[in-house]
Amino acid sequence: MPRPTNKEELLDLGWKNFQKLNDYIDSLSTPEQEQEFPKGTLNRNIRDVLAHLHEWHLMMMEWYSVGMAGKKPDMPAKGFNWRTCPQLNEQIQEQYSTMELEEARELLAASFHQVRELIMKHNNEELFEKKQYKWTGSTSMGYYFASATSSRYDSALKLIRRCRRNLKQGAVMAATTL
Repeated sequence: MPRPTNKEELLDLGWKNFQKLNDYIDSLSTPEQEQEFPKGTLNRNIRDVLAHLHEWHLMMMEWYSVGMAGKKPDMPAKGFNWRTCPQLNEQIQEQYSTMELEEARELLAASFHQVRELIMKHNNEELFEKKQYKWTGSTSMGYYFASATSSRYDSALKLIRRCRRNLKQGAVMAATTL
């Protein structure tokens, strides 16, 4: 799936992929929504996947807030770097492991709208011109927003579908995460 190259595409693809994810989850029965994934996945169920997405929204908003204030954000999070994302994702999974699915869905929906509000504050140049902001390094702010929204929703949907398919086949999955 191609990455968005302008504000309209960024908002549209984020919305479409968010809706696809939610529509798929809504198409499942309650027991199917709450079913555990096959062994080998970090995110053990749909709740874990949605909580993961929510937490990455929060991180994106933190990067944005700190970066737009002219400071260097801790990316991906304080105490972690991009090579230690698996450990960060484990921490996220543990943090939300006792939450109910419905609460994870509500948190995700709220943070989804907050991220969209940030995107809407900017024009195409601000979002997609590389090296526009010191905190985004050699890439664009739009790239970060796409990574935290449309791309991540697409990956989440693929993970959920793959886990459900493997459950039906009784397969054990190789270690996977978003």
